[in-house]
Amino acid sequence: QEYPSIKFGLECAQLDLANGGQNILFESNFTQNISRIPINGLVWMGDKDFMFNQIERKLKEGFKCIKIKVGAIDFDEETELIRYIRSKFPADVVEIRLDANGAFSHTDVFQKLEKLSAFQIHSIEQPVKQGQPELMKKVCVNSPIHIALDEELIGIDETEQFDLLNFIQPTYIILKPSLLGGFTTCEQWIKTAERLDINWWATSALESNVGLNAIAQWVATKDTKMVQGL
Repeated sequence: QEYPSIKFGLECAQLDLANGGQNILFESNFTQNISRIPINGLVWMGDKDFMFNQIERKLKEGFKCIKIKVGAIDFDEETELIRYIRSKFPADVVEIRLDANGAFSHTDVFQKLEKLSAFQIHSIEQPVKQGQPELMKKVCVNSPIHIALDEELIGIDETEQFDLLNFIQPTYIILKPSLLGGFTTCEQWIKTAERLDINWWATSALESNVGLNAIAQWVATKDTKMVQGL
């Protein structure tokens, strides 16, 4: 439990060994190069031209969904940049997901979510810091934007998964196998989420290509239409 990335690495090694050591952990149409996994394109905050060029490049590469991190610079400036993006790229062209990384506080979270909701946002990850279940529950109940839990899941024991999700009731959870303890733990999160009608997607978290390859292979075995964060 204390070393989730080591647990994930060991699990990958065991799966690879069991399948002949060919870097094929999960057989699927994906590993046979027949099917693909839809993923979001990460767009970095910057000036209008910088962001516009990033999005245009993502669209040319085939992306339909972009992810933007918020909370790192002045909020009004971020809002204006997202407003500009939406004016150029309507919701039927680009799906926008936001990630706040816990940047909002109890004093401003609702005001900020209300402002952001004007731009047809798909969802926002972790608007407030993890470890505040009462506040996060209140955010999920009152937010005009769907909430996704991310860091909130890290360090949670399997016996606590149901109680956490049942109490907070997010729309989505985000699974990072290297931070949650591998595929077995993520499978348990999925089962728990499905019991509560909560959807999910997987995200990579600074793994090498070896780890990213493993996560993509695992996701490809799932019956999900969600755009992944790989």
